[in-house]
Amino acid sequence: MNDLEKQFAQTVKKHRSTIYTVCYMFSQDADEVEDLFQEVLVNLWKGFKGFEQRSDIKTWIYRVALNTCISQNRKKKRRQMEVHITMDINLFKNSDEDTRQVDMLHKRISRLQPFDRAIVLLWLENLPYEEIGQIVGITAKNVSVRLHRIREQLKQMSND
Repeated sequence: MNDLEKQFAQTVKKHRSTIYTVCYMFSQDADEVEDLFQEVLVNLWKGFKGFEQRSDIKTWIYRVALNTCISQNRKKKRRQMEVHITMDINLFKNSDEDTRQVDMLHKRISRLQPFDRAIVLLWLENLPYEEIGQIVGITAKNVSVRLHRIREQLKQMSND
């Protein structure tokens, strides 16, 4: 393994949870999250050598992960003719109140437009508005305004 590969492996190891968090916000299916994660890794590797460190590495990783997930989400919508086979039982489903509330919030967030979903994800990661703006390409003030609108939109959603 050469130095670049070692550096990449260390970077991925350090920021693995960030990548998974972004992928999880774009799918609830474990296999699809894994596929998204792999796709993000491919895109990170493609751009890793050319990363010029004009921004923080975490900011760059967020941006690549979000762009990858949004692109995959668009592709998925184009090929909606999939047959889903489901089991009648979910062995991983927890039934406590906290889990139900988190699940409800996740379902509501997943109904947002991809750009708004990305902003919410970054906000939930406790990133400052300035960094969120850098990652998604808008001003910090615009982040504030969009978050206010998104919160109102989430409040108006039903639980179906």
